[in-house]
Amino acid sequence: MIRKIHIAATVLAAAFIASGCVSSSKFEKMQTGKNEEINSLQQQKADLEQQRSELEQQKYKLELQSTELAQQNTEIQQQVAILEQQKAVLVAASQQRQQQYEALVQSLSKEVEQGQLQVKQYKNMLAVDLAEQIFFDSGKAQLKTGGKEVLKKVGEALKGYENKNIRVVGHTDNVPLAKSLQAVFPTNWELSVARATNVVRFLQEVGIPPERMMASGRSEYDPVAPNDTPEGRQKNRRIEIMLIDKGLTDEMEKTIN
Repeated sequence: MIRKIHIAATVLAAAFIASGCVSSSKFEKMQTGKNEEINSLQQQKADLEQQRSELEQQKYKLELQSTELAQQNTEIQQQVAILEQQKAVLVAASQQRQQQYEALVQSLSKEVEQGQLQVKQYKNMLAVDLAEQIFFDSGKAQLKTGGKEVLKKVGEALKGYENKNIRVVGHTDNVPLAKSLQAVFPTNWELSVARATNVVRFLQEVGIPPERMMASGRSEYDPVAPNDTPEGRQKNRRIEIMLIDKGLTDEMEKTIN
C-alpha cells in the first residue's frame, strides 16, 4: 500500500510539473508531506507488527498456563482421591478399635464391675490395668492364685487380637522396699520389671505367642495419682497390659534400627 501511494505521488507530481501547474517549491512541499505520510504509515505498520508479536507471546503464555492448570487440577484430584482413601482407612480402623474395646469390656465385664481391672481406650491402642493387690503380695513378684484366675481370663480375651502386640508394664508407688526384700529387689525398678515378666510368662502359658509380647517396668515414675495418700499409692501399684497395633510397633522398630 505504501509503495502504491509513493508511486501515485510520484506520477501525480510528474504530471503537475509537466503541465506547469505547480512550482518547484510547492512540489517539494507536497513531496515532503507524502514522505511524512509514508513514514507515519510505516510506523503504524511496525507498531501493528509489534502488537501482533506481543499478542502471540501472550497467547503462548496463556496456553502454557492452561496446560499447567490442567496438570495441577489432575494432581489435586489424585491427592483428593488418596486423602479419601486414607480417611476411609482411618474411619474403618477407628470403628474396629471401638468394636474391639467394646468386645474386651464385655468379655471382662464381671472383673471390671468387681474393680479387679479397668479397660481403657487410646488412639492407637487398648489397655487393661490390673489392680496390684489382686495379683501380688506387697513387695513380691509371684502371681497369687486368685490373680492367676483373673489373668487367665484376660489372656483368653486377648488371644483374639492377632493384629495387636502386647506390652506388659509394671508400676509401683514411691515407697522404698523393706530392707528384708532388698536382697531380691534392690529397688522398685527390679520389682516392677519382675512383675511384668511373670505376667508375660503366664500369658504365654495361656497360649499367647511370646513374639507378640514384651515386658518392661516403670517403677514409680509413671504415676496415675499422687503418692501422698494411701488411695493414690494403691492406684499407682498396677500392671498395665497394652494392646498396640502391629503396624505401629513395626514402624517404631524400623525407626530404632
